[in-house]
Amino acid sequence: MDSENKTTKKKPDPERMAILRSLPIEIKQQISGEEANAFLYKEELPDSLLDKLKDYLVDEE
Repeated sequence: MDSENKTTKKKPDPERMAILRSLPIEIKQQISGEEANAFLYKEELPDSLLDKLKDYLVDEE
């Protein structure tokens, strides 16, 4: 049996999926699969993704 990716067993957050889809194409092209999965499955976000999304993030504090 092949080892499965842990993200295949759970569903992505629909709100986060909508957010990713709404990003400009030039931003979407820069996001790697690993970064997208971290975002969609509410994992710790890599610094590289935070840097790419800095203009789209809102500080909740």
